[in-house]
Amino acid sequence: MKQWKVFNQLNKSTRANVITIGVIAIIYVLCQLLIAVGALSNLMQGLLVPLCYYSILAVSLNLTVGILGELSLGHAGFMCIGAFSGAFFSRLTENTITSPWIRFPLAIMIGAIFAALFGGLIGIVVLRLRGDYLAIVTLAFGEIIKNIINVLYIGIDGSGFHFSMKDSLSLGLAKDGDIILNGAKGITGTPNDTTFTIATIFLIVVYLIITNLVNSRSGRAIQAIRDNRIAAESVGIDITKFKILAFTLSAAMAGIAGVLYSHNISTLVATPKNFGYNMSIMILVFVVLGGMGNIRGSIIAAVLLTLLPEYLRFMQDYRMLIYAIVLIVMMIFNWNPACIAWRKNHTIKGTLLSLLKKNRKEA
Repeated sequence: MKQWKVFNQLNKSTRANVITIGVIAIIYVLCQLLIAVGALSNLMQGLLVPLCYYSILAVSLNLTVGILGELSLGHAGFMCIGAFSGAFFSRLTENTITSPWIRFPLAIMIGAIFAALFGGLIGIVVLRLRGDYLAIVTLAFGEIIKNIINVLYIGIDGSGFHFSMKDSLSLGLAKDGDIILNGAKGITGTPNDTTFTIATIFLIVVYLIITNLVNSRSGRAIQAIRDNRIAAESVGIDITKFKILAFTLSAAMAGIAGVLYSHNISTLVATPKNFGYNMSIMILVFVVLGGMGNIRGSIIAAVLLTLLPEYLRFMQDYRMLIYAIVLIVMMIFNWNPACIAWRKNHTIKGTLLSLLKKNRKEA
């Protein structure tokens, strides 16, 4: 009874955060128990970290698309910047900073900072663009970043850094030199520092950052810009400031996801599959199906749509058909008014609220 009363005294947003973090923690503990007893398949174990960084990408893009109301198709570009800057730092310092507990957090910070810088730059450039025009510019940005990385060669030796856009031989490295970024071959030998525990912690941190922003004064200003730009500007809201804030923070969170991704694989390459147009569209699908502006919905959609194709591989001929059907069903479930009303009364949140009301009457 006391626990229910304490929970009931929390405001609505705090209760929602407690429920969401509690569910994530329970799933994390269950997965660890299943791994300990050998009941979790190798396929599922390999998907645990991707589930976390895909969820981070969906949550971060929801800030731009769902909360700010701007259509961005360059989110994979921010992820690419974070991935390569973080991996570059780790490869550069793996012999000098031997402790992963120091090196990896620094790589996370560097990936987030570089992605945020480019996010702020894009935010300034596209201030006057909206809708299809903004989507085209952000899409071009993501493709430009990917293509630049594919023609960039960076090495280091005793005399310092060497750069080239021709080939690795043009770097002119000494015998003790090391090629860190090798053009289209990318970065190899990145320390495998990402674990399920670390990825889960960062998912919770990113979720709290975004939800606290949304429920803050700045978040309400961003939503006001989404609802009516002219009305928001007429009451003194700085459109430029809050648009750049949303783009910068969204890009920084994507950069964190990129660092988690780059430190979960042995070779990092900038291919269309990893950082191209299709990746940006997939992240956007997570946001749309989870609900525009619904942070928890983005996490749920990212998890379901990442697991579904993998578990349908045994049905090669019908896998994409079933995937498309599930997308349509999820769209109806998220946006149909009757489904929305049913969901309010039958979800975990609705059940807890009904229990709280019952306890309040009994008290």
